Amino acid sequence: MSDRGAADTQRALTRRALLGSATAVAAVAVVGAPATATAAATAAGAAAPRPSRAQVPALWRELTRTPYTHPQIPYIGRAGRRAGAVRFPRRPGAAVVADVRAYGATADGSADSAPAINRAIAAAGRAGGGTVLIPPGTYRLDGLIHIGHSNVVLRGAGSTRTTLRATRNLTELIGVYGSRYGGDKSSWSWAGGLIWLCPTDRFTALTDAIRAKEWPFEGWTGNKRDEWRTLTTVQPARRGSWTVTVADPAGLAPGDLVLLRLADDPAHTLLEHMAGDGAGPEAYVWNDKTKLTSYVPYEWPVRITRVRGGKVTLERPLPLDVRPEWDPRLTTHVKALTGSGVEGLTLEAVETPQAPHLLDKGFNGVTFQCAYDCWADDIVVRHMDNGFGLVAASACTLRNTRVTGRGTHHPYFCREGSHDNLVDRFTIEERTTPAPANTQLHGINVEGLSSYNVWSRGDMRMGTFDSHRGMPFANVRTDITVVNNGRHGGDASAGPLFGARFTHWNIRVTNGRAGLMKIDGLAPYSATVGINEVTEFDQIDVPDFTGPLHSRLELYGTTDAVRPRNLYDAQRDLQGEIFSP
Repeated sequence: MSDRGAADTQRALTRRALLGSATAVAAVAVVGAPATATAAATAAGAAAPRPSRAQVPALWRELTRTPYTHPQIPYIGRAGRRAGAVRFPRRPGAAVVADVRAYGATADGSADSAPAINRAIAAAGRAGGGTVLIPPGTYRLDGLIHIGHSNVVLRGAGSTRTTLRATRNLTELIGVYGSRYGGDKSSWSWAGGLIWLCPTDRFTALTDAIRAKEWPFEGWTGNKRDEWRTLTTVQPARRGSWTVTVADPAGLAPGDLVLLRLADDPAHTLLEHMAGDGAGPEAYVWNDKTKLTSYVPYEWPVRITRVRGGKVTLERPLPLDVRPEWDPRLTTHVKALTGSGVEGLTLEAVETPQAPHLLDKGFNGVTFQCAYDCWADDIVVRHMDNGFGLVAASACTLRNTRVTGRGTHHPYFCREGSHDNLVDRFTIEERTTPAPANTQLHGINVEGLSSYNVWSRGDMRMGTFDSHRGMPFANVRTDITVVNNGRHGGDASAGPLFGARFTHWNIRVTNGRAGLMKIDGLAPYSATVGINEVTEFDQIDVPDFTGPLHSRLELYGTTDAVRPRNLYDAQRDLQGEIFSP
């Protein structure tokens, strides 16, 4: 985005544009059923569904008046790589374009190609970036693939043409990644990938610590949280502000990636604020939630778009209030991986039975860690313990991704303070083999104070909306069809299932099962809009906070007629405005 001043910075959702869009939406009289539903009915010999009248919820009209500060709905119009840029780069990031066959990879699966692919990636990284091409074929991997330099793109010929076949898991390749809380739990249940995008220094520290049987801190400020350095302190500001006032702007420049760091106070007022403030969060017992409190300080990576005097304009509006009691400051961070991606391939593992719950060996798919402005596109993972991961990753886009095969513990996981990510056009296929005893299926997971993430246009043929405790807040799931047959997880020490401003918008639950679908009775200051009727099953949750939740429910029993149909598109792309990369 160009440096045009605060008014132009907020051009994405001007009140006039929002109101104009709402009027246009309300003017739609009749809409047809989705093409997939129509085709299915026709194939079964039934009459095509009758068109239904579009319905615009009151919440949408409210949002047009307060797009950045609505009490129930977060502003997620800038989620994803490059603030939601539609196009990914299709030209090399630098002069180097490497073909993995030139480094010794073989496309017939006869030999281990992991070293050759990693050599090609390293060469592109040393040159400052570039595209590493994997031509059509099947490539055997006896090791993992690591992208550790920025502006490196690993590109296959398409998910139906390029296959990487992994023969070994992360436990075999690196070692046992134990739990920070002891016991026999495997942290490969929610970390690491056989394609692992992570800055080289961070990746080396992680793997060294695992081999030494130490717990490697996974977040934005390194193994020790005293590794960050303060750039400047920040004056009080309100959630939704695009500009903050700082004490010393000398070390800041447009384009810089910084962390907004908010520390909690002894009364846990920061955690209360994430839960919406008020009597319920104030009465909640926070001190014994040791896993939850280990996630603070809250660290939010963001690019600076403008510096004028002590005024600093950000790429996205503030996710929370900035209050003096939380010692707000802009800081340094682990050097992030930026501008890197993986495209056009299938990553499959040798088919082994799914492991018992929390004992995953680490046949994991594609994971982004300490990554910003990175992406995956047209990627299939098959026969994996865990599919796609976001670990302390922000502003990344996963598009046209698919999880398939023998069954997966976490098809998608989003944790350890991951923010502003977009998972769009995703599919979780029905498992190809029955689930072994003592295994678990979650779904689209979010936890660990992760915020402002979006799951959009999903086809979930199994799984659930797994808010995995750790009080994620201000996340959106929109325009998703789901066979809700999974179960959510989360340790009691991780605290609440939801913080404030969680939104489920246009959700089609094909088996009618509740379980974190309709959340007006669970999530504070939340919105459930356009969901078919659902009924409880054996995993029945109760709200974490006492008293009124200030949550909203609209158009219950309605799905396809909800307008706007996709909340992310509606926030981002009103009046047809498209952000360019």
